Amino acid sequence: MRNYTKHYINGEWVESTGSETEDVINPAAEEVTGRISMGTQEDLDRAVQAARDAFPSFSTTTKEYRAELLENIAKEYENRKDDLIEVITEELGSPVSMTEKVHYNMGLQHFKETAKQLRDFEFTERRGETLIAKEPIGVSGLITPWNFPTNQTSTKLAGALAAGSTVVLKPAELTPYAAILLAEIFEKAGVPKGVFNLVNGSGETIGNGISSHPGIDLVSFTGSGAVGQKVSENAAKTIKKVALELGGKSPLVILDDADVEKAAKTAVSNVVMNTGQVCTAATRTLVPRSMHEAFIEAVKEVLPKFRVGDPKDENNVVGPLVAQKQWDRVQGYIEKGMEEGATLVAGGTGKPEGLEEGYYVKPTVFTDVRNDMVIAQEEIFGPVMSIITYDDIDEAIEIANDTVYGLAGYVFGEDEEKLKKVAASLQAGRITVNNAKADFSAPFGGYKESGVGREWGDYGIEEYLEVKAILGMPS
Repeated sequence: MRNYTKHYINGEWVESTGSETEDVINPAAEEVTGRISMGTQEDLDRAVQAARDAFPSFSTTTKEYRAELLENIAKEYENRKDDLIEVITEELGSPVSMTEKVHYNMGLQHFKETAKQLRDFEFTERRGETLIAKEPIGVSGLITPWNFPTNQTSTKLAGALAAGSTVVLKPAELTPYAAILLAEIFEKAGVPKGVFNLVNGSGETIGNGISSHPGIDLVSFTGSGAVGQKVSENAAKTIKKVALELGGKSPLVILDDADVEKAAKTAVSNVVMNTGQVCTAATRTLVPRSMHEAFIEAVKEVLPKFRVGDPKDENNVVGPLVAQKQWDRVQGYIEKGMEEGATLVAGGTGKPEGLEEGYYVKPTVFTDVRNDMVIAQEEIFGPVMSIITYDDIDEAIEIANDTVYGLAGYVFGEDEEKLKKVAASLQAGRITVNNAKADFSAPFGGYKESGVGREWGDYGIEEYLEVKAILGMPS
């Protein structure tokens, strides 16, 4: 049992001022693996004060010092590789192979890339007699989600520290262990007292407390649109800067010259990755009407190769959903798809055969989906694919953009001009062409209701800065 009932405040692990705790569940076994303290407003106030006290000193450190600090964090992160893989597999139910290749690696790359970007980052610019200075914004409140316990947490922390901002972090209650390990990593790496603070707790108390706290200058939130709206409302009361990375209903546009088997593999892997619990997942697959039947057959061939089962088995690539509530949510959407008249190609309701223990779902594929159906418009956050047909590229683009979201988009095919046209026309913050590999220096964020602001690389540093113009500044 992991007994993590302390918060990390001002460089120390301290007892909560309250007595309420929360169990942490292993979603593969439906068993309690530990517990965390549900922090109080007083705990949060202490953390904010520690961050405020540390800000004057930390904000005036050199970028070289902060780059070296991030590099030290990356080294210590690598030293804790086995521990990070173990806890993420346990708390999220992520298959161990994916935990290492994706979750562990993404967190590491954010610290490394941000350190690299920081060394070349210009905090001042002279325009004639005017000096433009970029200065750390102050205390940043970071609220992170459960689906990527290291990725979103690391990119926020790396950007904030690079900018010279001090932070208060609230990780998700469902997956708190990785953040607690990060606190240990930061301590070992030599992060000064008060610069990083961690308070566990509920969204109602600690999340709302961060977004409305007068001592916090910026709030960065990743999660659902509904909660993002609440964060914005809370932050408006003190006119604090808000950065939001919210939901998505991303399209994958398959061109008519695409290899059908490769396209099917791309589509399925995009939907089942992290058991579909990905805000950028390409859950709407747009295929040419002429390719539809061949594509369906290719999907049926590919799908069984993505094995569902025990996350500790390296042969499995799909684990359980994170919690009972999430399992119920996904089941509801699958039922809704059938009620709306979509044709079930594979999967469906219930658990996969032989997996009655754990929050496992059947990877599910629907076709004959209209873009106005609920399963095509709302974020399901599970391994559910909606196949939509189109007759020409212009119709595909119209369907792809017919959503309130705009986080990501994908295009797959051979014709370079068509690839360019679709990529340029999709209204989303990140477009991936033909399974291009991740670029940790490129900005990440969304259009429309998918968010405000950008993370990753130098854009992630910019997020935590204010801009000052000094007129008549002597050279």
